[in-house]
Amino acid sequence: MDLAYIPSPSTGVIDLGPIPLRGYAFCIIIGVFVAVWFGNKRWIARGGRAGTVADIAVWAVPFGLVGGRLYHVITDYQLYFSDGENWVDAFKIWQGGLGIWGAIALGAVGAWIGCRRRGIPLPAWADALAPGIAFAQAIGRWGNWFNQELYGKPTDLPWALKISEGPNRVAGTYHPTFLYESLWCVGVALLVIWADRRFKLGHGRAFALYVAAYCTGRAWIEYMRVDEAHHILGLRLNVWTAVIVFVLAVTYIVISAKVRPGREEIVEPGAAGAAENAEAAEGVEDADEGAKDADSGSASDADGDAERDDEGRAPGKNGTAEAAKNG
Repeated sequence: MDLAYIPSPSTGVIDLGPIPLRGYAFCIIIGVFVAVWFGNKRWIARGGRAGTVADIAVWAVPFGLVGGRLYHVITDYQLYFSDGENWVDAFKIWQGGLGIWGAIALGAVGAWIGCRRRGIPLPAWADALAPGIAFAQAIGRWGNWFNQELYGKPTDLPWALKISEGPNRVAGTYHPTFLYESLWCVGVALLVIWADRRFKLGHGRAFALYVAAYCTGRAWIEYMRVDEAHHILGLRLNVWTAVIVFVLAVTYIVISAKVRPGREEIVEPGAAGAAENAEAAEGVEDADEGAKDADSGSASDADGDAERDDEGRAPGKNGTAEAAKNG
């Protein structure tokens, strides 16, 4: 008998009248919002304009969703194009199935288009967004919990995930690999934030660090999963992908540090000038207010001096009048 376990929701959908509210979709949406919000704070801190991250995300997010779905469908094509399967299900993204590798790859294409339109270097934008993406992944993984998918091997540990009977799954308690990856992504985000502050990472190295750190955790978490997947030389396809991408990310960090050390001084052309103009405008307003205060003060002083003069002359006139009477 299992004394403790993580329960799974009985359903991942709540029907609000004719509108179905899907837990998986909510997790993805919340994750995107957090990534853009946090990326915007980091972008401003690096000298960029507020709102630029969101403007570029308008390009990156749709591309990323399409890329993530394409990677999943291509690598798990048997779920949609084999005998007895309905190929239309390949478009049902709300049922789960987004490959992070495809999402990052095609999302980068969208981001490149957005950055090019704004005259912004893509590596700088990626550095600002890197920890936010990790936080978004941490949130998005909970969508797998709503769908009761991507769990690991059977276990009786207190934090085991209880899975109910359903299509392509057997009831039991399993390793909650979705939770492991969620926690790992939070750790990756904190690592990137710390390293960026400590070493002033620039020119895409903060993003590369995120990629390398994520791949490290993804490799061993992927090894624990029991869902159907393609294998090459005894390892799951995603394990090989994680290893290859890890090597590429580390190589980029090493080469980039030698070729372009330090951090970009200007991440968004015109942003510094706009900030200086705003500060100058504020200075002019302060000067105007100071001049107005000075004028008010001078007028008050003049009024005070006039009153004092009148008071000083009044006693002299009264004394002269009294002397004339006495005389």
